Amino acid sequence: MTEEERQIAYLFTAELQFRLASAVRLATTLHTQPLDLPTEWTHGKHGVKYDEIALRPEQADYAARFLHRSATCLVAVAIKDAIGATVNDPKNSTNSDVRSAYQIARMIRNAFAHAPMSPTWRIDKDCRDKVFKIPHIITLNTKDLHETPFDWRHYGGPLALFRLCGFVRIEILKDQPRTRKPVPVPVNTVYQQGDLILQKVDAIPAGAVPIKLEPLPDGSIHLGGGYFIRAKETGVVE
Repeated sequence: MTEEERQIAYLFTAELQFRLASAVRLATTLHTQPLDLPTEWTHGKHGVKYDEIALRPEQADYAARFLHRSATCLVAVAIKDAIGATVNDPKNSTNSDVRSAYQIARMIRNAFAHAPMSPTWRIDKDCRDKVFKIPHIITLNTKDLHETPFDWRHYGGPLALFRLCGFVRIEILKDQPRTRKPVPVPVNTVYQQGDLILQKVDAIPAGAVPIKLEPLPDGSIHLGGGYFIRAKETGVVE
């Protein structure tokens, strides 16, 4: 196995973990994720019983957010390592895509590495007040970011990093796209925008509590968290 092949495998593994963490986070939020753990679990010289390791639903929902964040960080680590292992001096590469991909991944990795539970940007002096960009995939403007709290809006969010991983694997390391095998049909129809989750239902669930919402002057309804719902001219909700 060549170094390129090894790094391609690592990148794809990071993508798979990100996809699994995304599924777990969604299922946990929708309360469809089983929370079973062993009645008794031994490993090496240690052992735990169920009541020591079991999760309450609210604990699982909280932990799932950090699990997803950790998976996102791993994508950045895999990108940085893959480029570093296969490209000579990527920081100064004449290929702007290589240079930007490496620097973005490296800076995101650094933000997590120094404070994984509360990531903070650590921008090197030679990278401050600069824009690193791969068109249509990801952009990071480092102006005034140094020592500020990490925010997905700074670089476009987890899906931007997921797309960057695929870009690096295929466009930079030259992985050959494969025909995807069939995937399971989803049990539920779910649409997600940011952290807002909308699930299609055939009927109002039993026990649902009606609430009265007053539309805003433009006809939209505030859903909280900065999200609004409004009808387009076609009648489609956005």
